[in-house]
Amino acid sequence: MTVSVRDVAREAGVSVGTVSNVLNNPEKVARTTVERVRAAINALGFVRNDAARQLRAGRSRTIGLVVLDVRNPFFSDLARGAEELALDHQMSVLLANSDEDKAKEDHLVSVFEEQRVAGLLVSPVGKDFTNLYSARKRGIPIVLVDRKSPDGKLCSVSVDDVVGGQIAVEHLIRLGRRRIMFTGGPRGIEQVSDRLKGAKIAASTHPQVSLEFVETKSMTAIAGSLVGQEILNRRPPDRPDAIFAANDLLALGILQSLISAGGVRIPEEIAIVGYDDIPYASTAVVPLSSIRQPASQIGAKAVEILLKETEVPRSQEGVQIIFQPELMVRASSQG
Repeated sequence: MTVSVRDVAREAGVSVGTVSNVLNNPEKVARTTVERVRAAINALGFVRNDAARQLRAGRSRTIGLVVLDVRNPFFSDLARGAEELALDHQMSVLLANSDEDKAKEDHLVSVFEEQRVAGLLVSPVGKDFTNLYSARKRGIPIVLVDRKSPDGKLCSVSVDDVVGGQIAVEHLIRLGRRRIMFTGGPRGIEQVSDRLKGAKIAASTHPQVSLEFVETKSMTAIAGSLVGQEILNRRPPDRPDAIFAANDLLALGILQSLISAGGVRIPEEIAIVGYDDIPYASTAVVPLSSIRQPASQIGAKAVEILLKETEVPRSQEGVQIIFQPELMVRASSQG
């Protein structure tokens, strides 16, 4: 049986209003009365209905976070950064996974809106922002994470992925690599296309360098393993001498496949650079070079912007925060 506020009031011998004050404004109630009410709460096992309270107040203390793939440690770190700052403000973060599926993303946004969340952090799939714009017009604060707003209408916190792609390929070119493969996908993911764009910029200034693009269906270690197998099926002269993967999971799948199945020497035969600098990168069998993104900072900054927006609607409209990526050189691409 559910214990109500009235049950607590009856047990403590006080009014319902006094119980409410003890729960929400205990400083207004005498210490002895607070102790009596809390004793009744503990004795009866009362649990407050916070959802109903927030509905009456018209404001939730929950933030929705929709990411492309929760299995990617980059998004786990981003979520942790968001959660830590949210907790500092007595807020909570609910994490959801779109699986890089636009229809699922739209569904999750609608579900969070129905739950009356305080706001949404979204790492969007593709370029169709119709559902996000609609939710924004209905008063739901939204901040994009790991993705720039294409028209500046939505706030965003991201990393300059074009620069990141350029840094990665320039590093490989400096090592003397000339047959470079970029792999990632689907191509419709903006982060993939931006990293590819940066890779092309770097390669375009070196006529002797070729840049091959191999699209993947997902950004997982399994997809990377399939790319590794495709490389092993080629004659050695037809293989790339360097690989830039759109994220670390892909890079680690490629690395494992080339070493275990093909005995390829890394980096002597093929150098590899990933993206995100997840914790597993530095502990791989051959430590992985990677482009570092400050995942935790991205999550925290996005919550900071969102909280300001909930306090003063439209005050943060169009805010665009762009972090700069950093190359972390390890054994997989050392000269």
